Amino acid sequence: MDNKMFCFQCQEAAGNKGCTIKGVCGKEPQTSAIMDMLLYSTRGLAIVNKYLRENKLSKPETDHVILDALFCTITNANFDNAALGVKLRKSIELKAELIQVAKTNNIVLPNFPEISFAPQPSQYDEVAITTGVLIESNEDVRSLKQLIIYGLKGLAAYAHHALNLGYENEEIYINIEDSLFAVASKDMDAGQLTAAVLAVGAAGVKGMALLDKANTSTYGNPEITKVNIGVGTRPGILVSGHDLKDFEELLIQSEGKGIDIYTHSEMLPAHYYPAFKKYSHFVGNYGNAWWKQKEEFATFNGPILFTTNCIVPPAKDAVYKDKIYTTGSAGLEGAIHIAPRADGGQKDFSQIIEHAKKCAAPIEIENGELIGGFAHNQVLALADKVVDAVKQGLIKKFIVMAGCDGRMKGRDYYTEFAKQLPNDTVILTAGCAKYRYNKLQLGDIGGIPRVLDAGQCNDSYSLVVIALALKEAFGLDDVNKLPIVYNIAWYEQKAVIVLLALLSLGVKNIHLGPTLPAFLSPNVVNVLVENFNIGGISTVEEDIKNWIL
Repeated sequence: MDNKMFCFQCQEAAGNKGCTIKGVCGKEPQTSAIMDMLLYSTRGLAIVNKYLRENKLSKPETDHVILDALFCTITNANFDNAALGVKLRKSIELKAELIQVAKTNNIVLPNFPEISFAPQPSQYDEVAITTGVLIESNEDVRSLKQLIIYGLKGLAAYAHHALNLGYENEEIYINIEDSLFAVASKDMDAGQLTAAVLAVGAAGVKGMALLDKANTSTYGNPEITKVNIGVGTRPGILVSGHDLKDFEELLIQSEGKGIDIYTHSEMLPAHYYPAFKKYSHFVGNYGNAWWKQKEEFATFNGPILFTTNCIVPPAKDAVYKDKIYTTGSAGLEGAIHIAPRADGGQKDFSQIIEHAKKCAAPIEIENGELIGGFAHNQVLALADKVVDAVKQGLIKKFIVMAGCDGRMKGRDYYTEFAKQLPNDTVILTAGCAKYRYNKLQLGDIGGIPRVLDAGQCNDSYSLVVIALALKEAFGLDDVNKLPIVYNIAWYEQKAVIVLLALLSLGVKNIHLGPTLPAFLSPNVVNVLVENFNIGGISTVEEDIKNWIL
């Protein structure tokens, strides 16, 4: 095989088939190889822990290591080979410890190669080829197994954020272990693997509900909020990613230091939480979706903190290259990584704060305001108004346009789709997909904005809660009878778990774009079409005609 690597986990997979020379995301072949080995070793770790858990001998630390391993391999999360190597060695060493516990307690483990996998660093290049995606030769089995793995990566991301706030659910850990057992098994047929896929989706619902509880219990329910998109006169720190715990600690430590804090991309919804509104130096949102960061980071002037994924590796001559900080599961070679918090303590953000003080204020790239904060609690408070608008014929359709944004020019489709929607439709959104239309002047319907932004991609859970509440309000027996159209844009694995969560709830007729995932084989696509009527997109005019009018 001449491939230097193989990865097809995101929507940017080269030729919609797979990246074989270098990832479109910027991932180098060696990075891809270390990630493949980390996932392979982590499968074995999860299986050993599954057997120990069944005998009440599992270690909580193992659950957290597994979450981190899955999360850090998500698209655009970690490009630091040294950090990934440390995680790989941790997985191998912890697995060896647990195997010894199993032997001591006479627990018989399955004979899976993932369990015995324990190469030395000097052997990595030699063994990497035996751990990647293509080791599964059957295209359909490979497709289903990768669908499970990518769903688990998204689930792990949400569970990791909840864990940072002190919230856990053992059922999620059990599902991860069972799912990775299914991936490692050679005996499961397509039907069993399909059931495992839907089980991951059901766990995804639990994961998003857990994170929603963690966020709202800690920071309050999101409120309708106007967000400034201009700039102040003081230096600033720009925060990207998704982790609200990191964001809170940065706000606390930077208060009174003469700098301002701005959100970028998926951190925009931090503005909606009541707990953060007391910080006067939390001044606005700078820029747009993650993929525009190369130009927007250059004009921001101050340091940038990545709390999670959405990193685009900067060019060698980028003016902001030395201003990037990472933390948590995120990593970038050459960036300063902020260490984990000690038990009961905070992370130390003093270095990035001192760095910011020496920088110029951001250059304004736009001005005005955005409005958001339409998570389930807020929308349900408006439920009577919404239901009345539907009954009066003022609102004919709700369009769920959640998901991800990306660099592909074909994503202009979503902007044009929003522009051409009839005036009696309302867009329900969550995730960075909203940046394709959240700055359009689409107006309102009887005071209800035509774009209701629930928040981050994990806040797609709010859209599920809203749909189920509307089903009850209209006395329907099936959520698919609601006047809701699903036109979801995807990019990476958190969108995959949102999709699987919807499927596990029985939601049908989802349109997925801008392209169908490369990891779905034709036969698996047929299964999804036959059972859930999943489809792609065509032209704006055709889709509006067929779905809306």
